[in-house]
Amino acid sequence: MTGISIANPDIGPDAYDRVHAILESGQLADGPEVRQFESAFARYCGADHGVATTNGTTALVTALKALDIGDGDAVVTTPFSFVASANAIRLAGATPVFADINPETYTLDPDAVERVVRQRSDVVGLLPVHLYGLPADMDRLLEIAAAHDLVVLEDACQAHGAVIDGQPVGRFGDAACFSFYPTKNMTTGEGGMITTTRDDIAERAASHINHGRDVSGDRGYDHVRLGNNHRLTSLAAAIGRSQLERLPEFTHARQANAATYDERLADLPLETPSVPNGMEHVYHQYTISTDERDALASWLADRDIGTGIYYPTPIHQQPAYDSVSTAASSHPHAEAAARRVLSLPVHPNLSDDELETVIEAITAFYDHQ
Repeated sequence: MTGISIANPDIGPDAYDRVHAILESGQLADGPEVRQFESAFARYCGADHGVATTNGTTALVTALKALDIGDGDAVVTTPFSFVASANAIRLAGATPVFADINPETYTLDPDAVERVVRQRSDVVGLLPVHLYGLPADMDRLLEIAAAHDLVVLEDACQAHGAVIDGQPVGRFGDAACFSFYPTKNMTTGEGGMITTTRDDIAERAASHINHGRDVSGDRGYDHVRLGNNHRLTSLAAAIGRSQLERLPEFTHARQANAATYDERLADLPLETPSVPNGMEHVYHQYTISTDERDALASWLADRDIGTGIYYPTPIHQQPAYDSVSTAASSHPHAEAAARRVLSLPVHPNLSDDELETVIEAITAFYDHQ
C-alpha cells in the first residue's frame, strides 16, 4: 500500500500462532476459545458477562431483543452515526427516534433527548453512541433514563477502552455493544460483543445468537425462543484474545498521535476534537471540523494521504429512512457536522514521519489559501 492510510490493522505474530493452534485443534466454530474471549473482554469492561457475536450490528440487534424491545416500541438514538445504530432498532422491530447531537462532542445531546422523551409515550429506551471513541454523556443520559424508566443500550462499537470518570464504557447501561471490524481499535476480522451486568440479558442474548437454545445447563437441543445463528468462531476469538491483550498499547499510540495533532493544529482555522472533563477518548477516529472540508480532503488525497468522512449523510436523511416517520424532523447540529467533519490517520501503525507529513500537508493547505 502506498501513501498514508486512514486505517492499518495490526494483527501480529501472536494472533497467527493462536489461530494456527485453533486450526490444529479442529474446533473451529463456537467453543472454549470463544468463552475465554467473552470472559476476558467482559473483565476488561468491568462487566459481569460477555456474549460474542458475528459483528457489531448483530450485537446491537441481539441486545435489543434481549432487552425485549420490539414492535410498538421507540428508542431514542443519534442521527449522526454509522447507519447500523438506527438499523438495529428497526431490525429488532422497533422505531428509531432521533435527537440532535452536541456540536462539540458529536454525541447525543441530553437536552435534546429529554425533549424527545417528554413528547412521546412510546419511548422505552435510549441508544447513545460513543462516537469516534469518545463516550457519550452517560451521567445525564442515565439520569433521564431513570426518571422515565427507560433501558439504556450503549453503542460502544467505536470505543473499546474509552473511560468515564475512571470507569470503562461497556458497563454503564443495561448492556453495551462493540464491533471488531478490521478498522476498529481492536479486531477479530469481523465480530462483535455484548457486555452486561444483568444475568437475564446475558442469558437471552446467548440463547438468541445460538438458534434460541436453552443455554442453562446441558440442554443443547431445547429451543426455548426464536433465535438466529450469530455465533463468533473460535478462529475470530483467538485473534480477539491477542488483540485485547494489545489494546492498551494500541490506545496509547492513538492517544499520543492525537495529542500531537492537538498541539500542532491548534493555531489553524479548524476545530480539533473536544474531550469533556472526566472522559478519556480512544480515537477510533481523529476528527477535525472545517468549512473547507472537501477542499482539504482533496488536497490531502493529491498527496497520498488518506482521510475519511464519517458521516457525509445523517441517518435521518438516508434514502432507506424516507419511510420512517421519525426521520422527517430536523437536526441542525448533526446536519452541520455532516458537512464539516474530516477524519485524519491516527492508527497505531502511523509512524512519526507519516504524522509529520500529514501535519505539514494540512499546514500547507491553509498557508496556500
